[in-house]
Parts: sequence; C-alpha cells; structure tokens
Amino acid sequence: MTTSGDLTGADEVGDRLRRFLADQPDARDGEITGLTRAGSGRSRDNWLFDLTVDGAVEPLILRTDPEGGLIDTDRAVEFGVLRGLEKSGLPTPIARWLDADGSALGRPSLIMRRLPGSCDYRVLRDPARPLEERVALARTFCELLAAVHAVDWPALGLGATLPDPGPKAARAELERWAGVLRADQLEPWPEIEYAIAVLGERAPRSAGTVLVHADFKPGNILLLGDQVSALLDWELAHLGDPLEDLGWVTQPLRAGEHTIDGAWAAADLVAHYERTSGNAVDPTALAWWVAFSTFKTAVMQVSGLRAFLEERADEPYRPTRRVLATMLDAVLEGVA
Repeated sequence: MTTSGDLTGADEVGDRLRRFLADQPDARDGEITGLTRAGSGRSRDNWLFDLTVDGAVEPLILRTDPEGGLIDTDRAVEFGVLRGLEKSGLPTPIARWLDADGSALGRPSLIMRRLPGSCDYRVLRDPARPLEERVALARTFCELLAAVHAVDWPALGLGATLPDPGPKAARAELERWAGVLRADQLEPWPEIEYAIAVLGERAPRSAGTVLVHADFKPGNILLLGDQVSALLDWELAHLGDPLEDLGWVTQPLRAGEHTIDGAWAAADLVAHYERTSGNAVDPTALAWWVAFSTFKTAVMQVSGLRAFLEERADEPYRPTRRVLATMLDAVLEGVA
C-alpha cells in the first residue's frame, strides 16, 4: 500500500489509513490518492480519497468521530444499517470497512463509497432555480422519505442491528433524548424540562414500526441536476414511528429547508406523503412529533454547547431564545 498526492496537514490520517487498508484483503495492494478533508460537520469528520487497486479507482470517504459535536452516535450501528440497506433500492452508499473502536484510525470510523452529486441545505429556497423545479424537488424528497418508511427492514436483517420499540416508540425516543440532556447539560434548562414533562404525558402509541432516518433534510441528499443520487448520514437511523421523520421535516425550525413560501407548505408535504405512502396521518400524533422534534433540536444545541466549552468543538452551539420559544409553542400546540 502506498500513498501519493499532497497530504499536507493530513499526514497522520494518511498514515493511519494506509496501515488500516493494508490489513484489508481487498485493499492491501491499493494506492491512496487525493486525501482531502471535506470539513468537519456538526457530528462527523469526513475525509475524501480515491483508492486504486489493480488499475480500478474507487472513490471513498472516511467518516470518523470528531472530538466534539452536536450528537454522539455509534459507527458500528451506522455501518450495519448501510450494509443492510445495500439491497433496499434506496440510494445509499456502500459501506466498505469499519474501525468500530478507533484502534486503527484513531477514532471510531467507517469507510464508505463516495457517490456523485452535491448537496444544498437551502435548495428549495434557491431563487436561481425555477419555482416549478423546486416544487418538483420537494415532491421528490417527500417520495424518498416515504420510500425509506416502506423498506422491508425485517427482510433486510436490520432487526439484528436496530431494536424495535414497538408501539412505545414515542416514549423510547423521548427518554433517549432526555438522557442526552441529562448527560450534557451544564446548567438548568427549565424550558426543556417543561417540554419533557408535557410530552411525556401525551406520548402517542405507534400504529407500526418502520425504518426512521431521523435527520432527513436536503443537506443529507446528493443531487445530480434534479435527480437524487444519494441519501446520506444514517448515523441516527433507528426503528420507530414514521411520524417521527414527518414531524422532523414539518417542524417550524426546519421550514427554511423543507418548505417553499407560497408554493409548498408543511400541509402540502403531509398531503403528498399520504398520497405516496397510502397511509393516513393522524394530525394529533403528528403534532406531538413536531413538538418532539423542536425539543430534540434544543437538546442537540445543549450537547453542542458542552462540546464547545470542553474545547472539543469550534462553534458554540446553544439553545437560542428562538429555539426555546418555538419549542414551547410547538409543545403547547401539540397537546392542545
């Protein structure tokens, strides 16, 4: 295994990657080129590179835990989900190798195939794109979400990686994120505590279990023109209630990503989801999941704040007054 190209500032990553791939039977004679840091996301570090084996070039991405971020997730679980989805028909990356404990690559990491395309968090609000094109993209995104929920997760073996919470999915997710708050908070957050109490009193029961992406957004979708080439970032994926994803994409804090003023509102998204999936959406249960999604967003900010204060992250994410006010409004509307 040899490396080439400009690895200035990436020598340690390159050395670790070279040694790791030398131990993989299908990569040990390969050459790494073009190793480049793609930037640190809010939860993962990404390094792009090409691996050439016997003249064949495979574009890859090393996805590794940063020192700090908004959320802590398990690379082994993400790897298992991606492996399970290879035959799902969804546009997901092929997972190639895993360093679950970080013993080889320094931090828990996975390597997956890099897919073509670009992502834009605000593509639906891009004034350079014609309105009809943006509305068509919004419908496509909604249809992709319905396709995620339609995945036959038992047949794909995802039950071996992800536990099924059954009808108590809402309670399970509320307890999960309340636990994140307890672990990461450095000061009292009475507004968030109030949200936990109210949401706990009204947690709905799920009618069925589906694969939940849990961070569905344009920023996790690659596009080639107006065609979806990949759905990325499965680190939060789990089994649960389909309304969890629907609540996430219709919550007011993400309106700038999922709606188009005057042309594609949250109600349009829900109606198209119902037509595409063939499943009716319970408005009362959806209101709870919208409220939960704003709560989850606030907790993520608390985690980001702790990481910043502990010098594990560069940006001081914290719940703003807007986030807290929106969360409380959504909670009150969700239980009205």
